[in-house]
Amino acid sequence: MPALPLHEAGAYVAGAYVVLLAIVLLYVSIMAARLARIERDLSALEELLGGESEGGLDTGGSAPPATGAGTGTVRAGAGTGAAP
Repeated sequence: MPALPLHEAGAYVAGAYVVLLAIVLLYVSIMAARLARIERDLSALEELLGGESEGGLDTGGSAPPATGAGTGTVRAGAGTGAAP
């Protein structure tokens, strides 16, 4: 026998769906507000840069490609503290 008869449980199921829908709508509205704030901050930063990058961030290759030290490659035994 179920904890609640099925004709009484329907109201609780509907209530649970309403609460879930309210939580999802709250989450979406919070994310939309954050996105708007980030876009506003980004446009302010682009204005501070003098509008150098009209289409977004400039990744036109002004920096040389990363090679050598500091690129994430680790030699065998490196960083173990052992003397050479």
